[in-house]
Amino acid sequence: MHEEQDHPGFAQAHEAARRIAELTGVERHDIALTLGSGWGEAAELIGETTHTLSAADIPGFHAPSVPGHVGTIRSVVTPAGQRVLVLGARTHFYEGRGVRSVVHGVRTAAAAGVKTMILTNGCGSLRREWGPGTPVIVSDHLNLTAASPLEGATFVDLTDLYSPRVAEVARGVDPSLPDGTYAQLPGPHYETPAEIRYLRTIGADLVGMSTALEAIAARHAGMEVFAMSLVTNLAAGSTDAALDHGEVIEAGREAGPRISRLLADIIAAL
Repeated sequence: MHEEQDHPGFAQAHEAARRIAELTGVERHDIALTLGSGWGEAAELIGETTHTLSAADIPGFHAPSVPGHVGTIRSVVTPAGQRVLVLGARTHFYEGRGVRSVVHGVRTAAAAGVKTMILTNGCGSLRREWGPGTPVIVSDHLNLTAASPLEGATFVDLTDLYSPRVAEVARGVDPSLPDGTYAQLPGPHYETPAEIRYLRTIGADLVGMSTALEAIAARHAGMEVFAMSLVTNLAAGSTDAALDHGEVIEAGREAGPRISRLLADIIAAL
């Protein structure tokens, strides 16, 4: 575990964790789950939701500004007795609130005792064989935001940032799951065809506007990190169709029951 006491941005996370413990009566959570576009139904399948909190009632959280995201924080107990903190209030980098706000949920999870952080997102695919509705394990990332959640002389090794152990658990649930490299760009505009050609050249398989900054912060906080993407569209230039956020939401809605069951089964196997 990295020393966090002197790192800016943690004080409010500890305050938020104390408030969650106070409102739920749950002292510590074991697993945390950030739900991206298309993944919202997973919360219902993991176990019994014992408490649903409004993000606005927890220090440092904001109501989501993106259609397709919910503004609640839930405490869920699994059939095996594990406590899962479900974060439905994700702040995106493009909202302009700063990187500390983007990673506040992850740091709050760490302060709440979480050991395994699961991040999900909806993304564009740079590989034609992974069409809309395909779930993909994130095995590595390209952080192209020109930002970091770490401040000052805070050096963290990211060689094995994404947990091979949890990836193996996921493949035990579904051996057909592919894995790929996710590129986080600032957004909120979608990429141009030229930018997609560039991303392919530097090794990206998936592209989106979240996850990488949160994963770095989770690792810094000492948590095991696992991420999954749901392909909601093929990246710009892959087809003649224009990109539309409504289609992203629709693709997520169609795949929702299947990927949510998959995620619930992975959590049950941890």
